[in-house]
Amino acid sequence: MLRMYFVQQWYHLADEALEDAIYDSQSLLQFIGIDLSIESVPDATTLLKFRHLLERYEL
Repeated sequence: MLRMYFVQQWYHLADEALEDAIYDSQSLLQFIGIDLSIESVPDATTLLKFRHLLERYEL
């Protein structure tokens, strides 16, 4: 999740756009460490909750 957050910040992507970008880019899948045959990409709501968690603890 942290790597997904970094990608989102580096490329200035919205939650939905990040989700789409991960599905479209093999290099992002490898960087984040997701194997689509085993697991799915977290949805935009999960990304939003993670970002709020980081903000709440000022990380």
